[in-house]
Amino acid sequence: MFQNLTDRLTKTLKNLRGQGRLSEDNIKDTLREVRMALLEADVALPVVKTFTEKIRQRAVGQEVLQSLTPGQALVKIVNEELVSLMGEACDELQLNVQPPAVVLMAGLQGSGKTTSTAKLARWLKERRRKNVLVTSCDIYRPAAIEQLQTLATEIDVAFFPSSAGQRPVEIAAAALDHARNHHIDVLIVDTAGRLHIDADMMDEIRQLHATVKPVETLFVVDSMTGQDAANTARAFDEALPLTGVILTKTDGDARGGAALSIRAITSKPIKFLGVGEKTAALEPFHPDRVASRILGMGDVLSLVEEAEHKVDKEKAAKLARKLNKGKRFDLEDFGDQLEQMMGMGGLGGLMDKLPGVGQLPQNVRDQVNDRELHRMLAIIRSMTAQERRFPDIIKGSRRRRIAAGSGNQVQDVNRLLKQFMQMQKMMKKMSKGGMKNMMRGLKGRMPQGFPF
Repeated sequence: MFQNLTDRLTKTLKNLRGQGRLSEDNIKDTLREVRMALLEADVALPVVKTFTEKIRQRAVGQEVLQSLTPGQALVKIVNEELVSLMGEACDELQLNVQPPAVVLMAGLQGSGKTTSTAKLARWLKERRRKNVLVTSCDIYRPAAIEQLQTLATEIDVAFFPSSAGQRPVEIAAAALDHARNHHIDVLIVDTAGRLHIDADMMDEIRQLHATVKPVETLFVVDSMTGQDAANTARAFDEALPLTGVILTKTDGDARGGAALSIRAITSKPIKFLGVGEKTAALEPFHPDRVASRILGMGDVLSLVEEAEHKVDKEKAAKLARKLNKGKRFDLEDFGDQLEQMMGMGGLGGLMDKLPGVGQLPQNVRDQVNDRELHRMLAIIRSMTAQERRFPDIIKGSRRRRIAAGSGNQVQDVNRLLKQFMQMQKMMKKMSKGGMKNMMRGLKGRMPQGFPF
């Protein structure tokens, strides 16, 4: 997300290097570029005008601190205005009510409501330790009911059954009674969507809202629709008291205009970002962190939080003990590292949060994808347990067998083994002299041929 905007802004702000002061002259062209970058990102025109005017008023004539270049000073201003535009702080779900707290999901058909319902249920279960019940009031699309039931089973949360022959209000009322009687903390109600906003749809969801009295009414919207997402959210808010927005499919939107427009147009906070298809691919929306990503400065805090929740601590501790005892890092360990990387959103998810990635050449970034990770894991899984523990025994005939078993070429196996040996050397350095020694050995470079 924001890749195009990040590229444009990073390039634009670089042009101010070497200037001693921010003035009307040297900022005029920069602001024009910023304006064009935002418009290309599909940010709503009124939002762009207000945003750039605020930057101009703050930046023009400002004395640059001795330790800063004008470019850095402007980055600071742009960063602060981006945070202000998107809402200052993370707006958390307000669930501090007598259980069950009801969350009502609203939105157009195809926006990702059902999947987002499951993602939110999983997030509440894993991150907030809540006992969650989900139900579907989408009687017009029986597949939606089945889909939610399947997802609920997958993430191991309770599902309240419904059918196409029932009335949505009856389903919601029955689910609420069930939640009360079974000590459920949070009830999430998935509602029907339409291909466009219509009176019947709004009447139905208003009735549902009056029946379950939700503490949170979340509007689920596809980020790929750009500024139209903000306009649709405003139309919904006029008919329904929304409390927040879930922006979906952000992993496939390189522009990011919806994220920058919604708060300004609707005054409703974005509460979550859908960052992939899997049920774990949901992130709380932190304006300051997103602003940092837009400006190519990464999002280390989110990366640390992701690692905290998704890295297998037992495996990590076991590997650390193994290395401290002087034992060799083997292909079993290498495979574990790759699998945990995939669990954190793959290379794309990690790269998006790493500082400085925006400075990499485009051809380098284009090579960063999860296809290579999947290939490497397939090769490792095609090995025997003995081969993973003792990689030195993998010679010609074994390499041919592993290549055939994983659907790859022998040269792919050779490349993986070369990458593994480089990683093995890194781990050896780390075990002998800690992280500092390892980084000194790397001299700022990743192992040659490694997929990131």
